[in-house]
Order: sequence, then structure tokens, then C-alpha cells
Amino acid sequence: MAARQALQTTAAVALALVLLAGAASLEAVRERRYPTQEIDPDALYIGSGTAAVRLALAYRPLAADLYWIRAVQYYGGTKRLLGAAPVGDQAPAGTAPANVSEGRRHYALLYPLLDLTTSLDPRFNIAYRFGAIFLAEPPPGGPGRPDLAIALLLKGLRERADKWEYMQDIGFVHYWWLHDFRAAADWFERASRVPGAPWWLRSLAATTLVQGGDRQSSRLMWESIRQSAEIDWLRREAERRLAQLNALDQIDRLQRTVDQYLATHDHIPDNWPTLTRARVLPGIPVDPTGAAYELLDGRVQLSRLSPLFPLPDARSVTAHPAS
Repeated sequence: MAARQALQTTAAVALALVLLAGAASLEAVRERRYPTQEIDPDALYIGSGTAAVRLALAYRPLAADLYWIRAVQYYGGTKRLLGAAPVGDQAPAGTAPANVSEGRRHYALLYPLLDLTTSLDPRFNIAYRFGAIFLAEPPPGGPGRPDLAIALLLKGLRERADKWEYMQDIGFVHYWWLHDFRAAADWFERASRVPGAPWWLRSLAATTLVQGGDRQSSRLMWESIRQSAEIDWLRREAERRLAQLNALDQIDRLQRTVDQYLATHDHIPDNWPTLTRARVLPGIPVDPTGAAYELLDGRVQLSRLSPLFPLPDARSVTAHPAS
């Protein structure tokens, strides 16, 4: 009897070992044919604002905060990654986006994250205003999507129709990024009619129509945003844009100096010391942040290492005729 039980036990153990070996072999075959895919850390598992609201239940404000933090981290992380790409006229493939389509690809989740944030908390003021700036920024600093920036702000207006700041921001996107000065003026005018809106919005609308595209009206716009900003970050961004406009003025003046030098000499200056030795300039010129300007083939340029790089599209900030 004992011998029989021992034989049964041995047979069971042997069968278990055979089955275990077979399972291991089967798993190895499965792994070779169907390898496990890595989980994308940027994957967005909920794409619908309506679904997110239903799932969040009473925790909607907390969920909105979490999605907002993720949106900021995603934007900042992508911007830092692209900013670390090699500097030059042509960056290697897969580094900094060279055009808007590349920017859209790199920042593909930015608008969905902002949409989820504002669906969970429709009165999330920072998400609307900051998000619009993030979306409108051209590559490599953003996706170059002023259309989505406007869509986000319009979503905010559907929730708060009396929010003149959103109207001002929509007008600004039309002005600064789309160069549609008529649409910009219309939105500034609309904002000026909201009770409690600042008086200068009406004059801003008129200035945009008359002087749309010159630096003086751009300064007026950024100065108005700086003064009305409720958040330090937005105020600092306005100050940075004002510094960019000052840099453009400095570049114009320096370029006139270089052109005058070229008119009386038979060679193109390839560096600033050439002009300082000729007493054309007192020293190496620097931008408002202290970064030295570059002189390449007789053309004055902002350094790529400057915090002000890149400068805005010249179409929206041409010099005033009187300057």
C-alpha cells in the first residue's frame, strides 16, 4: 500500500514538472511572437471631458488640479526636451521641431489635458489663460496652435460670458499670432463693453485698427496685460515680451550703424571688436537680458542663448514709421 502511494506521488510530481516545463515553453513562444509593449508614460486613458466628470464624482476639483499639474509638467517637460536640442540652422532629426506640424506632434496631448482640466472645473481661470499662451506659442516653445488657444478661451466664455479677460486674450491671439488686426480690434471692443472692464480696452481697439502691426501698439497690448495680470507668471511673460520689443528696436539701431560702416569700408565686419576698434561702437552690444548680440555676415541677430530667443514674427511687430 505504501509503495503504491509513493508511486502515485512520484507520478504526480513528474506530471507537474512536465506541465510546468510546458507552460514555460509556451510562455517563451508567446513572448517571442507577442512581445510586451512598454507603457507610454504620456498615455491619456480618458479623452472625454464628459467621461472624466462622471468618473470624478465629488472629486472634480481635485481631479482638475491633478490634470492641470500634469498639463504644466507635460508642457514644461516637452519644452525643456526640445530646448536641449543642438543649436544650429538644422537640428538632427527627432530633436527640435522645424515647423508647426512637428510642434503639433510633440505637444499632441497639451490641448486634451487642458480640455479635461477645464471640463472638470469650468471656472479654472489659470488653465484658460495660461493654457492659451502655451497653445499659441510656436515651435519649439509650443505647438503653434492659436486656433486651439482661441477654442479654449471660447470654452471659458461659454461658462463665464462676462469674463472680459478671456475676450482680451482672444483678441491678443488674433493680433500677436494670427496677425488678424480686424478680428483683434473686434474682440478688444467687445471686451470693453463688459461692465467693470478697464477703460483702455476701447482705446486699444482703436489703436489696433489704426496701427495694427507696429511695435508701439504691441507695447500697449503687452503693457495692458502686464498691468491686469492676476498671476505673477503672466506678468513676467508680459515683461519678457516687452523686452523682446526693446531688443527689436536695439537691433534696428545697431543694423543702421553696421550699414553705415559698410557704406564707407570695403569689407564686411565679422565681429564686434572690428567695430569697437574703429570706434563705431563703444563696446560689444547686449540685449535687455545682458546677452551679447551676434554679428553674422553684416547682419545683427539675437543670440540663440538669450532668454529672449526666438524673437516674435516681424509681421506683427514692425517698427513704427516715426521711429
